[in-house]
Amino acid sequence: MKVAIFGRFYNKTTTESVETLLEYLLKKDIDAYIETGFYNIIKEESPTFKEYKTFETLDTSFDFLVSVGGDGTILRSIIYVKDIDIPIIGLNTGRLGFLATIQVDAIEQAIQNIIDGKYKISERSLLSVETSPENSDISSINFALNEVGISRKNTTSMITIETHLNDEYLTSYWSDGLIVSTPTGSTGYSLSCGGPVITPDTNSFVLTPIAPHNLSARPLVIPDTTEIQLKVYGREEQHLVSLDSRIATLDNGTLIKIKKADFKIKMIDLLDESFLITLRKKLLWGEDKRN
Repeated sequence: MKVAIFGRFYNKTTTESVETLLEYLLKKDIDAYIETGFYNIIKEESPTFKEYKTFETLDTSFDFLVSVGGDGTILRSIIYVKDIDIPIIGLNTGRLGFLATIQVDAIEQAIQNIIDGKYKISERSLLSVETSPENSDISSINFALNEVGISRKNTTSMITIETHLNDEYLTSYWSDGLIVSTPTGSTGYSLSCGGPVITPDTNSFVLTPIAPHNLSARPLVIPDTTEIQLKVYGREEQHLVSLDSRIATLDNGTLIKIKKADFKIKMIDLLDESFLITLRKKLLWGEDKRN
């Protein structure tokens, strides 16, 4: 078995958590590699950190990837995984963590459960993006696991987002922006803007306007077979497009086409965890003592 470890940031629990993870993998005779940039971050903060094997790119020889951090780190890890079908599991050294479900006090048990096959695979749909004219920042890595966001740039004025679904006109959102979310992303930015929570296996996307001027502009759930076409107009000449945490600048009037990507990301779900359990824990459902 061969395992990749990826992270982006350092905090007080990072070194201890990564060392616990690596030592347990090696104890079980598992070939473990840590991403080069993440290794250098830890080494700079903790000079006594041991020498381990590193990687810069992934291939199909890896059995799974452990993302160390929060949900944002998992979103960044998909840039390495792409379409090569390596399952991902998250070790939560961050905060909320809808995706990163392994807690730092349960690392060894979680890894043992994976070794013993006590897990299931959750396949997550992604969004793909094309622009006309083409934008190199987007075309180089043109997919997102959580959401594609359209937002204003260098202005406090709202923008107008002309929206078509499968070439049929829907509306022109007059707002601070628009979020196109996957089921995975429904608990992210979309949720904070009033969008619905959608279970990961739902074959749907959500359009969620950001602070719309027209209060009748509500979040809209659509089939994930829909192609979404957007054009932005406003007082400024440019606007922003984000693919998860990656941001590009587009000229107003650029045609943005968003649709379901032709591959999925595989997430490892341990048998004692589920999306519904995570919802209850993270959103504190049932904590109201009047219930």
